[in-house]
Amino acid sequence: MDRKLSTQILAEMKLFAAFSAAEQRFIRRSLDVGLGRGKANLWARGPQELREIEAQKRRYRSLELIGACIPDDIDPEGTEPFIAPLINVAAADLAEGKLEDFEAFRFLYERLMGPRIRPWLLSAFCAAAALPAVHPDQRRNLLQSIPVQDAIAAGWSVRPSLFYPEWVDKVAEAVS
Repeated sequence: MDRKLSTQILAEMKLFAAFSAAEQRFIRRSLDVGLGRGKANLWARGPQELREIEAQKRRYRSLELIGACIPDDIDPEGTEPFIAPLINVAAADLAEGKLEDFEAFRFLYERLMGPRIRPWLLSAFCAAAALPAVHPDQRRNLLQSIPVQDAIAAGWSVRPSLFYPEWVDKVAEAVS
């Protein structure tokens, strides 16, 4: 692996490590659901969480269709087929209360949908966070979490993400 790729992976790992434990857990679970990694139900700690995972599976079925509708340019005319469904999925994720800021949201959705989604993430995040399903205190925190450089970005990277965090089985401690 070349030095540039190693640096990128380490930067992505460092970003993930900075998220809260709840964000990390939600991101890994969401990637298992969204990427069909087959481990999603392992995350359920009880019947309520299992219901949340099943609902998330139903929502995430639309991600492939949403991704297929991402416009190749930034003309607002081409956004209708994908932006509303993306906002709906994002709002449900934000309403669970486990993604605390834009960075965690972006980390997750860049991996779920690929680099072509980047120009649209800020709009989807703002719209989803502003919906009534998101508690007002959470809404304030989410909207205040947007870095100025992201709000005024003139362009977005097209490089794919390299680090995809996964479920890690607990390893029994060795007794010496």
